[in-house]
Amino acid sequence: MVQVAVAGASGYAGGELLRLLLAHPNVQIGALTAGGSAGSRLGEHHPHLMPLADVVLEETTPEVLAGHDVVFLALPHGQSAALAAALAEGVLVVDCGADFRLENENDWTAFYDTPYAGSWAYGMPELTLGTAAKQRDNLAGERRIAVPGCYPTAVSLALAPLFAHDLVEHDDVVVVASSGTSGAGKGLKPHLLGTEVMGSMSPYGVGGGHRHTPEIVQNLRRAAQGADDVSLSFTPTLAPMPRGILATCTARVRDGVDAAAIRAAFEAAYGGETFVHLLADGSWPSTGMIVASNAVAVQFALDASSGRVVVVSAVDNLTKGTAGAAVQSMNLALGFDEAAGLPAVGVAP
Repeated sequence: MVQVAVAGASGYAGGELLRLLLAHPNVQIGALTAGGSAGSRLGEHHPHLMPLADVVLEETTPEVLAGHDVVFLALPHGQSAALAAALAEGVLVVDCGADFRLENENDWTAFYDTPYAGSWAYGMPELTLGTAAKQRDNLAGERRIAVPGCYPTAVSLALAPLFAHDLVEHDDVVVVASSGTSGAGKGLKPHLLGTEVMGSMSPYGVGGGHRHTPEIVQNLRRAAQGADDVSLSFTPTLAPMPRGILATCTARVRDGVDAAAIRAAFEAAYGGETFVHLLADGSWPSTGMIVASNAVAVQFALDASSGRVVVVSAVDNLTKGTAGAAVQSMNLALGFDEAAGLPAVGVAP
């Protein structure tokens, strides 16, 4: 058993982490901390977490988090680096924010307004690295892990096998993805009020302005074994639903690439995976398939008239897109069953 602390427990990511950790056979939940919500009961923020409802949230300090085997950081972007630096080297720290995802300092400074803190091991186990390796090979024994962003999870897993097998042009990638409102966090924002969201969709971060763009490009470069010619047009949209991401990803295929070659690349990448599923012909991903699960649903079509492949993926932004990836990475780092504590199927209706 390992003793686990969660910093930022009052937010959506922190609540989802606790939902998963309550079902984990190797975990004992220790300190739960928050910022402005410190001193309140967890049940005031997450009434569904009834076994922990009476736990009082503590201040987020290194002293409170000390003494745990694992510390999950579910904090706003830019707040993890200073806290992580104060934690012992032997503690497994899993950061659900963006602080340590990007390898290139210029990418960080172009999208964030805090100092660059460096990069940690990247917590997307199923990410294809070339044709023979996966990112999970780099997680065993790690003590500092950066959890991927939710959009990069959906898009990278949709496209990485095609880059790894050199089936698509690198410089003509277009992605439009829709996310539920929980992706924006719990902070009160007028454009996220129910009256504004219900029955309406809207774009944001248009024209290359979304912070997840460099992370997606970084992952596609990794899949293509260091290619430096990756170009991405990424447009996120806000959908009137609480959770889930549906990503529609297109790229121009190389000469001679057919549907059989594309399917073979996906089967090679995901045929043995527990959580990433290439759907049967004629079946398409929907966010309803993966709600509250660590699963990813993927399907593709070859648009011969335009010479492009269209890949659609669906993930739950809170589970596989954040907390599920964090727990999965913890499992690999500590040598637990990779699937421990993780729901492989969604809920319906």
